Amino acid sequence: MYVAYGWPKLLPIAGSQERLIHVSVSGSLLLLVSSSDVQVWSATQHRTKLGQFVRDLTSVQYEGINLHAKWSSDSRTVVVMTSGCILHFYEIYLLEKQLKLSGEEIGLRLVEVHPRSTINLPRTTTPETISSCCLTADDRSVLVGLSDGRLQLVSWSGELLGAADLLQGPATASGSLYIPETYGSPTLPVPAPLALHPSFSSPSTDSIGESGFGQLELSGSLHLLVAVLTDGYVLLCSINEKGLRQVSDIIPDKWVGITDAVCASIAHHQQILAVGCMRGTVELFNLADNALPLRTVSLFDWGYSVEDTGPVNCISFTPDNFAFSVGWQHRGLAVWSVSGCRLMCTIRQGSVSNVFSPSFSMFHGTDLSRSEPMVGGVAALAWGEQGYQLFAVEQRNVARLVEFPFAKSCVSQNVVGVAQAWQLLQGDDRVLLVQSDEEDQLKLQHLVIPQSYIGVNWPVMHVAANEDGTYLAVAGRRGVILYDMQLRKWRVFGDVTQERQVQCEGLLWIGKIVVICNYRESNKSYELSLYPRYHLDETSLLYRRQLPDKPIAMDVLQDFILVTCPPFDVNIFHVHVHGSLSPLKPTTVQLFPVRELSIMNARKPPLAMHFLPNVSGDRDPSPPCDGSCGDGFRDVVGEAILRQPTRCMLLRTDGELSLLDLEHGSERRLISGIERFWLTCGRPKEEAALIKEVPWWAYGHRGMQVWYPSSPADSTDDLQDAWELDPELDFDREVYPLGLCPDPGVIVGIAQRLSLSACAAMPCFEPTPQAQPILPCLLRHLLQRDKAEEALQLARLSCGRPHFSHSLEWLLFTVFDAAVSSQYVNKKRGKFSPTASRLLHQVCRLIRHFPEYLDVVVSVARKTDGRHWSELFEAAGRSTELFEECFLKGSYRTAACYILVIQKLEGPTISQQSAVRLLKATLEVALYELAGELCRFLLRAGREYEADKEAERNIFSAFFLGLSSPSTHVIGDDMHHATVKHILEKHAAQLMELKELHELVAFVKGTQFDFPNFLKSEKSKSARLEDFSAALRIVGEKLDLEVAEGRQDAEFLLFHMRTVGFKEWVVVLATVLRHPEMLLELFRGDGRLWEAYSKTLQSQENFLEYEDFLLTLEQDLGITREISESE
Repeated sequence: MYVAYGWPKLLPIAGSQERLIHVSVSGSLLLLVSSSDVQVWSATQHRTKLGQFVRDLTSVQYEGINLHAKWSSDSRTVVVMTSGCILHFYEIYLLEKQLKLSGEEIGLRLVEVHPRSTINLPRTTTPETISSCCLTADDRSVLVGLSDGRLQLVSWSGELLGAADLLQGPATASGSLYIPETYGSPTLPVPAPLALHPSFSSPSTDSIGESGFGQLELSGSLHLLVAVLTDGYVLLCSINEKGLRQVSDIIPDKWVGITDAVCASIAHHQQILAVGCMRGTVELFNLADNALPLRTVSLFDWGYSVEDTGPVNCISFTPDNFAFSVGWQHRGLAVWSVSGCRLMCTIRQGSVSNVFSPSFSMFHGTDLSRSEPMVGGVAALAWGEQGYQLFAVEQRNVARLVEFPFAKSCVSQNVVGVAQAWQLLQGDDRVLLVQSDEEDQLKLQHLVIPQSYIGVNWPVMHVAANEDGTYLAVAGRRGVILYDMQLRKWRVFGDVTQERQVQCEGLLWIGKIVVICNYRESNKSYELSLYPRYHLDETSLLYRRQLPDKPIAMDVLQDFILVTCPPFDVNIFHVHVHGSLSPLKPTTVQLFPVRELSIMNARKPPLAMHFLPNVSGDRDPSPPCDGSCGDGFRDVVGEAILRQPTRCMLLRTDGELSLLDLEHGSERRLISGIERFWLTCGRPKEEAALIKEVPWWAYGHRGMQVWYPSSPADSTDDLQDAWELDPELDFDREVYPLGLCPDPGVIVGIAQRLSLSACAAMPCFEPTPQAQPILPCLLRHLLQRDKAEEALQLARLSCGRPHFSHSLEWLLFTVFDAAVSSQYVNKKRGKFSPTASRLLHQVCRLIRHFPEYLDVVVSVARKTDGRHWSELFEAAGRSTELFEECFLKGSYRTAACYILVIQKLEGPTISQQSAVRLLKATLEVALYELAGELCRFLLRAGREYEADKEAERNIFSAFFLGLSSPSTHVIGDDMHHATVKHILEKHAAQLMELKELHELVAFVKGTQFDFPNFLKSEKSKSARLEDFSAALRIVGEKLDLEVAEGRQDAEFLLFHMRTVGFKEWVVVLATVLRHPEMLLELFRGDGRLWEAYSKTLQSQENFLEYEDFLLTLEQDLGITREISESE
């Protein structure tokens, strides 16, 4: 799994204003080829130009510009083909002079790019007629494909080895027609008796005609040559097992039924062919199964069409073949896992339309590259040696090379979901930790490795964490460095010389011991070296054991170590620590083999292996080795043989997951198409006691799946059932699962987010962790096994977790949704299948034990079709009874949700009665927004109910009389309106009587109550003010004018009081709000009113705060009188 992080880097290709046509990485060197020059850069931690060769103007004019390039596997020779069909060979020499950074050597040596030879390819046509050409190569020779259909073989020394017109011979290749649907969903292949190319449709035609080669891809390990033709077809050819020696060794074998292919790439380890198409999609084919189609990946599901991105322009697989990058011709770059999960995309979500297309920026002069990298399309792609960098050449910007940093999670490490608080991703100079904060929210932390270590040992090669998550071991190219998670301190080898002798090929923890698989360059051998975590030094080496070969899989369980060497030799060792593992006391460590197993079959080699703990009935489990097993036990070897694990999970390179019996060597296939798997061995003891079997979790193109050891071997039907029965584990297609955290009970996934910054030239890629609870899946599996009591206990153990309520809701929803689906497959239409109905009742009985039951049931009902509510509430209970429970508990919001269910199942009369009861209750507790929704429901329900009754009366009358009955006045609407009005007016009068002004304003706003009419009717009743001074004091107390909300409420009341002409209220509210203009309007023509007002404010000590306001009024009133007298 790969995920982009941080800001992309724009490499400064200074001095070159020509278009880059090629980028590739070989070892620690980066090759850049433009139209007229060849550049070599460092591909290590520091990006620096090491050497360059620039062709002169005469050479470019007569021989043409550079079109394609290829690097030899030993990084010593580069071949470049020009537009004039001329091959230039360049030698790459490493000079002795080393570069320095801040006065220190950084391990980089300058490079001399020296032209060695030039070859003119023999041609039958003029260069102007050749529209395209391509190159590919192996260790022996270079194969040149031209657009006129010819293949030319050239040795790396520059010797012409032969040529052939491969496409002009007899049509011997076969194929099958594969027509993807419009939006990327593949159809089944249709057999084709003849070759697919149109030129073969006529019996008299024995050649392809005008078609030529657009791209050539070579796989030496698969003995395969893939040719993408200029007319969109793809041809698979077999080659000699010893490589490209003669053109005659290239034999056309099969047509891949794609008719609009543009480019292709081969995943050698996975045996997958990826073909980019003009439609903007990428088609994946299984080379191990006669090139049958696997799946289609595209951006269609995210709303991007081919008009937004253009055709696919280039594809590049990661070095380990677990992901591939796709660049489109017009816009955008994305990275996908082989299973079809979108790991990274440069097109920002939400910019779907052509507003952000290159044509928009061209006509409007906007620079969209600041907000979206690769907005001008992608011309070339190349991954770094370890997959930590992706280099991309932009299509429309001259000499624009962008580097995207990536982090990855290794498939062979952290396979088991132990009780850790975090998950790991490794970058080239850091470790990314996904952990929970104090609020149980997932967050991502960047742990940057000290430059003193990573500067000379770049990049990170292996990362491993101990079982309790307190220590982290990181290995670069040399040495190992430890990190204490609690003290936040690093520990390295004390001696640099010793550090350089450690070349880590595998890293494990067993208790307090670090297990390193070390490659010794002195004798070219592999060995297991055991060091105590308190001291990394040769003087503290606990044990060393020679290995027969480089391990391809390693694992540890308690005090047993599994080491698998090629071709498939399994070695199990037992570690015994005699004494306390402490620097103060001598400790003896013994490592002896307890089992050796050699498996011979024709299947793919293992990619990852993990011990399965022995279940009850196999062998007694052993306590974990914490580094202090103590003394006093007898017959260590015999006891270890009895306690050793007897089974392990095995993932092969082709994605096949199986169970290996270590005692008999037998293998049980589980499923294919798997990328990662986990075991929940680190569960809390209480959960482990309830769930005896350890679930097996796996992720592939079907999504997340789970099995139990007692499950039968999977057939095709079983796989389909397993997929349909595990919807709780489903992630979005842009979220990739990292692993399981059994303690919080979630699957942790990672997704990409983009953030923009005004101070950065490009957006920042932010990996965002996401969690998916595993509790629904575990509960459902227990209920399916008739273990209701165990499921209840497990749910009670999990009730304090943050995702508990969501887990119960998701469990009920998925089971109910599966039951609804079952009625369409059931022979008796309209009824749930007995199994689905039984499981639904079991789930409802389980959730009944928890206070979240009422919320969960109605939430699931709101998410499902109302036509199936009767079946849901048949299992969950009558809707009126559930409403009554909510009402008595005071859960009025939940009770309101049941109103619609009652209307659907019990009829409008009961639902309206319940709504009236609930309306009165919500008004009493001041839930005015909810009361407003209930009012609207009652009025709407009354109109609908009476309309239906009127229609029924008309039909019934016409049935007897043959005539329509005269239209009558619908009094039901008025009746409901009167009921609601009475309830609201009664509550408003109560609030007005008590002068609860803040609640009154909230009531009017929430229920949309007709406040002006109410004030007019209550003018001489509850709305009347008897005493000015008392009213002023009460209004000031009830409305806190020191806060904004209080002033807004006062302004609201003042507006309505002025509207209805309540002068008493206007005087009081204008006074507390200090609105002199309103008071002046009242006092200008009424001197007695002004005199009474002023005397009241002056006579009360409580109103001293209005002294300045009164003075202002007096001055304004005096000025007004003088003006009126003068007039």
